[in-house]
Amino acid sequence: MILTEEQKAEVTAHTKRYNELKAAGQEHAPRALPQPTARDAAPIATDAIIHREVIPAGWYWTTCLNRGDTLRIVNPSGTSAVSLLAWNAADPTERLNHADTIKVQWAARLQKGRVLLSDMGRALLGITEDTSAAHDAVVGGSTAATNLAKYGDGNFRNTRDNFLLAAAKLGLDRRDVHPCVSFFAPVAIDADGKFVWSDARRHKGDFVDLRADMDLLIALSNCPHPLDPAKTYPRASVEIVRYRAGALAADDLCRTATAEAIRAYQNNALYFGETSEGAVR
Repeated sequence: MILTEEQKAEVTAHTKRYNELKAAGQEHAPRALPQPTARDAAPIATDAIIHREVIPAGWYWTTCLNRGDTLRIVNPSGTSAVSLLAWNAADPTERLNHADTIKVQWAARLQKGRVLLSDMGRALLGITEDTSAAHDAVVGGSTAATNLAKYGDGNFRNTRDNFLLAAAKLGLDRRDVHPCVSFFAPVAIDADGKFVWSDARRHKGDFVDLRADMDLLIALSNCPHPLDPAKTYPRASVEIVRYRAGALAADDLCRTATAEAIRAYQNNALYFGETSEGAVR
């Protein structure tokens, strides 16, 4: 697409305004986000573990996740990508909103301290540990068409179809399948605005911890990301550990790192009929 000079000027003006708003929002962020978690850090106490699961390559998994429980998603091979959808278990019309997750927090980079937001402005999941910050909140998961273009004819499962199956298993249907986020998918945007893939940001043993901040329905899909340049379909499993997290501290990073996160958790407190203090469990 070739832009006219007028269109270029309009893009420049909008970009300038966006950067001004972003700078203003980040200037008032109460806390800086930390560096990624070390892969040998954050061990899980044995008595806190509720369930373990292995998701084979190409398959999906669903669960009902209770408020306060945490899912650790582990990438043993360093070659898998795991896409996620989430719904409010009490009212599945409230669901993960990847666009608000990005724009409200002024960052497309998912990392420790970020929050996955619903379309009602509430916190669904907090990222409490993360070894890579190599995740995608923009591109989305694979489809039959992207698999065909990359791998040719063959029985290659894809994220879109997996989520349709997962939704049915949860009592939902096609219209409940919304845009996803994908973990262990090192997508970035270069200076020209193009998506780039940086496989060096993925490592064996990477993990991310997602704490449920309300009762949730969760669907995960272990399919290769559409931008993954690998020519062969990955055949690596991922591991899931569900465990009980400790009580939510008053200075919990996810709920205090940004002004926007503070508001999201205040919305949660109102939803549960709690005071802001009462939301700290």
